[in-house]
Amino acid sequence: MTNDVSFRNLKVWQKAMDLAEICYEATSAFPKEELYGMTSQMRRCSVSIAANIAEGYGRDSDGSFIQFLRISQGSIKELETHIILAGRLGMLNPDRVTSLLERTDELGKMMRGLINSVQSKSRSDT
Repeated sequence: MTNDVSFRNLKVWQKAMDLAEICYEATSAFPKEELYGMTSQMRRCSVSIAANIAEGYGRDSDGSFIQFLRISQGSIKELETHIILAGRLGMLNPDRVTSLLERTDELGKMMRGLINSVQSKSRSDT
């Protein structure tokens, strides 16, 4: 990756950070007995999305960056599963579930676009 731009400038990272912040807010109203369960799980995987984008960006190769972006994609799917379950258990209202899933869907599309872009760039550099 080029060193003249920071991962903090990536829209996908910014959106991932926004999503993590929203997940922290949403889980703050979860039952206290879920602190080490659903609350912890949702917070951990939401933070993992942005953290893996940043970590991959800091690696020495496009291949490593793509690998970490794919890990972030997995964390998005994990978060979606927790959101759906939290909704089914009544910890999130249906509107909040819909809103969060719209954000994860948008982020997933952005991630796929970035992966495709990095792969195309990598192929053209060889």
